[in-house]
Parts: sequence; C-alpha cells; structure tokens
Amino acid sequence: MKTLLMTTIAASALFLVACSDNNAPAPETASVPPAETVEPAPNDNAFTPVEPVALPSLVDVLGSSPDFSTLVAAIGAADLTETLSGPGTYTIFAPTNEAFSAMDPAMLEDLMKPENKDKLVTVLSYHVVPGKLSSSDLAGKSEPLASLNNKDMLVDGTGDNLMVNTATVKMGDIEASNGVIHVIDTVLLPRFEE
Repeated sequence: MKTLLMTTIAASALFLVACSDNNAPAPETASVPPAETVEPAPNDNAFTPVEPVALPSLVDVLGSSPDFSTLVAAIGAADLTETLSGPGTYTIFAPTNEAFSAMDPAMLEDLMKPENKDKLVTVLSYHVVPGKLSSSDLAGKSEPLASLNNKDMLVDGTGDNLMVNTATVKMGDIEASNGVIHVIDTVLLPRFEE
C-alpha cells in the first residue's frame, strides 16, 4: 500500500512539473469582441388580436367541392342560395353527384325545369332541417325530424350507420358558418301533394 501511495505522489509531482514547464507555449486565447448593446424594439404594449377567420356558408362549402356540383346547381335553380347562405342555422343532408346520378335522369331533368321550381324547392327543402344537429346529437336516436318544408324524415342513429330515411350518412359534421353538412348517398324524395 505504501508503494502505491509513493507511486501516486511521484506521478502527481511529475505531472505538476510538466505543466509548469517554462518552455511550453502558452495556450492561445480567443479574443472576444465586446458585446454590442442592442436597443430593445419599441414596445407599444399594444396587442394586435388576430381576426378570427369566418367559416364559409353552407352553400360556399358545398360549392368548394366538385362532388356537390349538381346539388349546388339545384340550389341555385330553386333560388335557395340566399336562404342557405344567410344568417339562419341549418343542417343539410347533402346528396353527392353520385347520389343524383342514381336517380331517374328524366326525373332530375324534369325537376330542374323552371316550370317545376316548386317541386325542386320541395325536394331540396326536404334535405334541410332548421338548427344545427351534429352526428353526436343524432347518435343513438331514432325519430322523425321536421324538414324545412315541414315534411318529416326519419333519422336513425341507433345502428352502425347514421341513416336518413333510406340514405346513409357517409361523412358527417362538415362545419359552415351557418350550420353543418352531413353527406348522404341517396337523394331524399318526399311525397308530393297533388
């Protein structure tokens, strides 16, 4: 043990002698320029709030997708654009172009004629419910809902899919400034009063 201690002391002494060698070059030191004084930016203590971006209207949302071009054209032909873009709150069950193409083409063509505008309004209004109803509002329920034209549709959220009459909701809860859109795969056809 005494030998180990003596060896350690000797090694330490040699290290100190090596470090204090006068012939060794001095280590280089980097010259650091003095720090510049940076003036803080003027602070007006004014917070500029970011304006919230308003969501587009129901019609604008539908118009932004090529999948709803037939529906948007029908809304225009029925003069419902202003209503469905206005301040009221609505839930639209929106059939896609594919849903319209599954209809009898003669029926769709007939509905789009100016002289049949009242029937077209009846069909389109049957896809709209006053108020904003999310998928979660409809889940687990099976009940009739009064559409915009006061004709009831059956909304059934008790199964695996949310159903509206015989249509299946393929995508729900598309937000708009004045309501919500649920995409359906079938055009809803009310009974027409003769």
